[in-house]
Amino acid sequence: MKKGKQGNVAAKGGEYGCSYEKELRRLQIELVKLQEWIRHEGLRVVVLFEGRDAAGKGGAIKRITETLNPRICRVVALGTPTEREKTQWYFQRYVAHLPGAGEMALFDRSWYNRAGVERVMGFCTEGEYGEFMHSCPEFERMLIRSGIILIKYWFSVSDEEQERRFRERIETPTKRWKLSAMDLESRRHWADYSRAKDEMFAMTDTRQAPWFVVDAEDKKRARLNVIHHLLSRIEYGELKAEKLELPKLDRKKYTRPPMHEQNFIPAVYA
Repeated sequence: MKKGKQGNVAAKGGEYGCSYEKELRRLQIELVKLQEWIRHEGLRVVVLFEGRDAAGKGGAIKRITETLNPRICRVVALGTPTEREKTQWYFQRYVAHLPGAGEMALFDRSWYNRAGVERVMGFCTEGEYGEFMHSCPEFERMLIRSGIILIKYWFSVSDEEQERRFRERIETPTKRWKLSAMDLESRRHWADYSRAKDEMFAMTDTRQAPWFVVDAEDKKRARLNVIHHLLSRIEYGELKAEKLELPKLDRKKYTRPPMHEQNFIPAVYA
């Protein structure tokens, strides 16, 4: 195996002078190497993606995962808690999705919902919010002490760019599903969300689990930058690929049933 130093991809970083697609492809190849290293070494990696609505979290996650094995790299995107989950210890439903050995979990929003939307929209009490802010740093220290690699990203976008993206979603049929009533309501509470984020950073931007802010005004640059940074945060090496050879087909022991006996879909695009 060939082991590199932490940040071994950084030497090729900087402003990408080539096309976005070419640089993304290069970084995705490195992500595959990282994935194999995580599997081989039995690492447990948790990456949190937080930020304003339409800040580009989903797009970045998609570019990270599209060339990876979903059995190793899982996306966790939890919906509204059930009535039973509301009675549990707040972190309980998130703990159930933490990775085992050889896995990486990407949280598309995380336990920080309590410090963001729940705080601003009044979905939690002042007592619940205060308990979260007190407990969260210790909870994350527990994860790190257990051997989990924890990386936290905050995607930052201006109100002008968020509005442009919201309008694009409204006008584009294939993107309208991305826009919820809660997203629209968040526009009315821009300042409240800003204060909530500042308070959250003040309490949870710790030495052991710092926040990394992603300038997301340009989606493509944000994607490249966050992938590049993720690669730099985990020391990984390049494993020697197993040599694979395709075996020859043995057709002698099989006769295919008549094709007219099977229901084929119409060849509309023949």
